[in-house]
Amino acid sequence: MTDLFDLSGQTALITGGSRGLGLQIAEVLSEHGAKVILTARKQAELDEAVAHITERGGKALGIAGDLSKIEEIPDFAAKVIEASGSGVQILVNNAGATWGAPAEDYPLDSWHKVMNLNVTSIFMLSREIGRLAMIPARYGRILNIASVAGLGGNRADLNMKTIAYNTSKGAVINFTKTLAIEWGHHGITVNALCPGFFPTKMAKGLMDQMGAALLPSVPNGRFGGPEDLKAPALMFCSKAAGHMTGQWLAVDGGMSASG
Repeated sequence: MTDLFDLSGQTALITGGSRGLGLQIAEVLSEHGAKVILTARKQAELDEAVAHITERGGKALGIAGDLSKIEEIPDFAAKVIEASGSGVQILVNNAGATWGAPAEDYPLDSWHKVMNLNVTSIFMLSREIGRLAMIPARYGRILNIASVAGLGGNRADLNMKTIAYNTSKGAVINFTKTLAIEWGHHGITVNALCPGFFPTKMAKGLMDQMGAALLPSVPNGRFGGPEDLKAPALMFCSKAAGHMTGQWLAVDGGMSASG
């Protein structure tokens, strides 16, 4: 069983990898032998994350990039593959953004900002890494970080105005299924994790405002912690999930079970 989770000799590219869920996933993949390439907009934060992984005994590299600049993604992907030295076998599409506003007043530029980063950049980066590295190697693991917000609308009793975020994460789930079908014959699996509420920087404002109202809807009685996403992420990125593709898994303490 241990061999099924061994990532020795593999390279994982993790977007939004300098903090939060991305860094948690980087920790577990590096612990199981993968060299991790972290990307985010700010090099200083990447340097801190790389030092963190290195101190834990892992191998890490930080390459700054703004994935909201869609036109730059092909060059960025080529740069990452060159830096990897042996290709990229694992891609974790974790970077994301949100914006809150009532649907009737939702700014178009904010809609585009959320969609570009949460959906279009995932398509573009997957396309480039797949085309340049995974398809030629006839092997790959793509893990998309969606959300329980992509499984349905918001609770009517809460004042959550996140129409673009929910829509984008629903799109990520369908993208996952569709790409899995197209690329299955290349030996590439494509799966998604749907986290519930975790105390990340992006979710902090919402959790500070609504945490007390949200908690009763979590059967486990708590929000996500620093270890909760690691095992599911490792499974999808390893040989252990070699016959699983086009799937999504909610990691939410049972919050979505009632839906």
